[in-house]
Amino acid sequence: MSDFKLRDEYITLGQLLKAADIVSSGGEAKAMLAVGGIKVNGEEDNRRGRKIRAGDIVEIPGGRSVRVQG
Repeated sequence: MSDFKLRDEYITLGQLLKAADIVSSGGEAKAMLAVGGIKVNGEEDNRRGRKIRAGDIVEIPGGRSVRVQG
């Protein structure tokens, strides 16, 4: 599990995927979310605009996880 430090109150799921180097572009983030399998705090979510806040854990298919810290 890797940690991601927030600079603001929240980051969107699409932005987090890019900032955490899981994808290289917004289009790639959109495609990954369309396929599905990404979980936020244990629940599947496919919304690019989902607000991710400190304490949230994002799980990516393939075993990678990102813990968001404030």
